[in-house]
Amino acid sequence: MIINKQEFDVNGLKYTVRSAIEKDAQDLSELRLQIDGETENLDREKGEAFIDASGFHQIIKTDTEKPRNLFLVAEVDDRIVGFSRCEGIYLNRFSHKVEFGVGVLKDFWGYSIGKNLLQESVSWADSNGIKKMTLNVLETNDKAINLYKKLGFEIEGILKKRQNPC
Repeated sequence: MIINKQEFDVNGLKYTVRSAIEKDAQDLSELRLQIDGETENLDREKGEAFIDASGFHQIIKTDTEKPRNLFLVAEVDDRIVGFSRCEGIYLNRFSHKVEFGVGVLKDFWGYSIGKNLLQESVSWADSNGIKKMTLNVLETNDKAINLYKKLGFEIEGILKKRQNPC
């Protein structure tokens, strides 16, 4: 699905949040790889689950066409510095639900880019009959957890390692 672009000015940084378009594919491939290598707050290490430009091209195409998918990018001076994605569940019993993910370059932390990507996604979900947004976050990522709680998300479970029964 496509949303109208939004302009933000936070702490002197002007940026736009808009829907991803197919020409963003190569930039998104490189951006995701860089973000994965900049932080230990994500579930992937750099290079894991790599998506090349053609993979992103297909994801963007799918997310543009499907009514319960949304792919957003944050852009500063025509450079993509962050992204978020909502992927709908297409089983009838879960059609009210989407899974959310977000990533922002470390140099652009502190400008509410992740927060605004999430808020735009929540607004989209609310206006499109989506009743539940889920995401996974590492329990050591306190900043993200606090943001999610502030925006109304609740912890529904903590994944733990299996204990050795012996």
